[in-house]
Amino acid sequence: MAAPIAVGEGWLRDGLLAFFFLLHVFYSAAGTEEGARTAEFDVRPGGMVHSFSRSLGDYACTFTYAAQGGTNEQWQMSVGVSEDNLLFSCSVWRPQGKSYLFFTQFKAEVKGAKVEYGMAFSAAAAGGQSDVPLKEEEFHVTETGVSHKEGKFRSELSRLVIVAKTAHDEL
Repeated sequence: MAAPIAVGEGWLRDGLLAFFFLLHVFYSAAGTEEGARTAEFDVRPGGMVHSFSRSLGDYACTFTYAAQGGTNEQWQMSVGVSEDNLLFSCSVWRPQGKSYLFFTQFKAEVKGAKVEYGMAFSAAAAGGQSDVPLKEEEFHVTETGVSHKEGKFRSELSRLVIVAKTAHDEL
């Protein structure tokens, strides 16, 4: 299993924070808590570039992709802000765990926050199976998002996770 990709120092601490924050977002009732919102959308094949965005307060996440093969697939995007307003998360995934579409490109970007942790998966946990992360050479993480690496990405995507630090004023 590939190690989490992180931007900046303290990636292990931030990764653990991200893990616990994401547990909160994923296991909260979709859209019922003030700090988290989940929306469904269709990932459409056909080779054209499509985008889906959600915002929460001052923060936003946009998933941009192009895919081929099959028919539309139902996906979800969750955005959340931690109770202390220090972390913003964006997760994009296929609830069935594995996508049968052939992705030619993908990018998830956040606005209003700086990415501290990002990871992409070819198969998400479902039906007792574990997450299958993309290999490190298939994607990269920047301060603004997670995206495929041209010529290295093997076209399989089922989930993206981003946790970003929000800009906040110290008292």
